[in-house]
Amino acid sequence: MTSGSSVKSPMFEKHIPIFVRSVEGKFRNFKTAVLVVAYTVYFSLPWLPWERASAASQAVMFDLVTKRFFIFDLIVYPQDIFWLSMLLFIAAVLLFFVTGLIGRAWCGFFCFQTLWTDMFLLIEHMIQGERPARMRLYNQPWNLEKVLKVGSSHFLMILVSFWTGMTFAAYFTYAPQLFHEFFVGQAAYAAYVTVITLTITTYVAGGLSREQICIHICPYARFQSVMYEPDTLAVAYDARRGEGSAGRAMPRAGLRSREERQAAGHGDCIDCGFCVQVCPTGIDIRNGLQYQCISCGLCIDACNNIMDSVGFPRGLIRYDSERNLHAEHPTKPHIQWKRFKVIGYAAALLIMIGALLFSIATRSDTELRIQQVRQPLYIELSDESVRNRYQLHIVNKTEHEEAYRIEVRGIPADALDLGAVSEIRVRPGKDLQLNAKVDLEESLAESIDSFEFVITPASKPDQPLLRKVSFSSEHHR
Repeated sequence: MTSGSSVKSPMFEKHIPIFVRSVEGKFRNFKTAVLVVAYTVYFSLPWLPWERASAASQAVMFDLVTKRFFIFDLIVYPQDIFWLSMLLFIAAVLLFFVTGLIGRAWCGFFCFQTLWTDMFLLIEHMIQGERPARMRLYNQPWNLEKVLKVGSSHFLMILVSFWTGMTFAAYFTYAPQLFHEFFVGQAAYAAYVTVITLTITTYVAGGLSREQICIHICPYARFQSVMYEPDTLAVAYDARRGEGSAGRAMPRAGLRSREERQAAGHGDCIDCGFCVQVCPTGIDIRNGLQYQCISCGLCIDACNNIMDSVGFPRGLIRYDSERNLHAEHPTKPHIQWKRFKVIGYAAALLIMIGALLFSIATRSDTELRIQQVRQPLYIELSDESVRNRYQLHIVNKTEHEEAYRIEVRGIPADALDLGAVSEIRVRPGKDLQLNAKVDLEESLAESIDSFEFVITPASKPDQPLLRKVSFSSEHHR
């Protein structure tokens, strides 16, 4: 290769492990608070008792056997699948809305990958020590110290991963019963598969792959730039202030005070590398916005601590917008929400959240569907009367057994024939299908093209359900 040829880099490079330094600051405190709250909610909810009449006394349980989802006092049935669609829409728009305002805040503070990686990094820090000690341990040959520290670290990671899997499985059945049956070998096959799979995937994702999930697997890193705008707040390095005209320089004789550095053309960045050492994805924020950045703000804490130590103003690295960074006279960073796209996201969020809450608040305790049997559409009986048949599907969405009275309106009461059914009772959370026949005299059948079914729950006699149905005969088919 001649001296003028460019050196080709390999397509795949060996992964360089990242040893994250711990840091103190408001963003680190906020991440820790989110971690504590998220873990408390996730791991404790299956154990929270909640008195129920027709299911296990568990506050949150997704009962696949009875096809009911219990969320405190709310019971969700398969017929409420529309709610799931609305929730997914709300989650997607909320992600776009937040990203438009403050970038990848979800990734930096709330993502499950971030939360479990933070926990595993905390375990490493507790057992193996601070960054220099972990680097030294990594590079030293295998001996008893390395085996004990690395082994105990990964043992605790696997234990947390196992408990994560067990807790997830506990959301789908009665938690105390699952834990007893699991350890005595009597749990369902699906429980063992779920727990083992989640244990492995959680350990690999949070304990081994870590930032590789965010960089190479998560699709959000790739399409986030589409949602960024010049006014979007993101973690950014103030290059004008940090570099000056002569670039970065470490503090030394003649370059210690800010005045001396500005006189020599150097910026406020002392090139300590602290911002790189605390980054969980191992990037240098001074190189500009990069798709690997998860906007966790730890580099802001690190830089602010360094600025405090040398007596320089904070904010060399900060949450700021591209427009403000490049402005001739930058202002204090603030959220710019008065934008068409952001307002559109907010409007869509409010509308969908309102629609979801309204749907939940106005849902009836009984779901009723009535279909006319169309094979054949009608039957002419020997006495010249006309018969139509209907199939009624009643779902009892309460936690008590319910009795129903079925009547008709708009036609004679004795035209309704429910066969041998003497009493309509539906157990809690169950459904019932029954057939009904309506016979009308020929003259009456010719004049009536529709009527109403009236289904009245015994517990709510003042709230009958009305369903208008058609009546078919030779004159109106």
